[in-house]
Amino acid sequence: LFPLYESWGVKGIKFGFVQVGSQAVTAWLHNAIKKAAAHHLMVDVHDEYRPTGISRTFPNLLTQEGIRGDEETPLLEHTIKTMFTRMIAGAADNTNCYFTERVDKMGSHTAQLAKAVCLYSPLQFLYWYDRPPADTLQPAGAGIISTTPEMDWFDKLPVVWEETKITEGTMEGFVTVARRSGAEWFVGSLNGTLQRKMDLNLAFLKPGTQYLAVIYVDDAAMSTNTRVKRTEQKVNRNSKLSFEIQSRNAVAIRFTPL
Repeated sequence: LFPLYESWGVKGIKFGFVQVGSQAVTAWLHNAIKKAAAHHLMVDVHDEYRPTGISRTFPNLLTQEGIRGDEETPLLEHTIKTMFTRMIAGAADNTNCYFTERVDKMGSHTAQLAKAVCLYSPLQFLYWYDRPPADTLQPAGAGIISTTPEMDWFDKLPVVWEETKITEGTMEGFVTVARRSGAEWFVGSLNGTLQRKMDLNLAFLKPGTQYLAVIYVDDAAMSTNTRVKRTEQKVNRNSKLSFEIQSRNAVAIRFTPL
């Protein structure tokens, strides 16, 4: 199939329902990744396969699941623990949901924005279980993609980074990650079960530079079905940004130099 896909101009595949664990099935998958590279195909691996280091030899393997991602509806505190455990091993495709009803069970919609920064993956499957409005086949639990003010976050979000800083975090409570691509910084902060005040230290911003901060927070008073509030303000590395974050809520911020 790979030569056919290449002739069609296909750029990548996602292996699904892959067996994991034994030496034999791991060798099979690594050989499949090698063959995909020979035909210029990027690879993402579904299900339980976890990083083995083979991506250093075959960098066409961009990411893999091997994570209890949104497909399994994990609570936000589980995702925070994942930051300190599974993510040490390498990239993880979290199958990021957004409009489906399971988002409210896991945490919040701003948390879904922040996850895309916190959980590193050079290839991201956004809107997992979501469908376009014209789709008449809507399986149970599927969400319908709509236009909301915060969708510019995903439109502008990079998937590879030049610099990463973990500004704060505890396995049992919360985590805040700042990542830079070019001159822009993106911040995601996930909160566990306890309400807390977050004072974001902006020392990672470039000295002598003013930035436009586009801030996304959860706000129950918003009229959109996602209840995400989007605001803008000018800041520099000496500015103070503070947030009261409710249980299983989050903050996401994009900093663009002016």
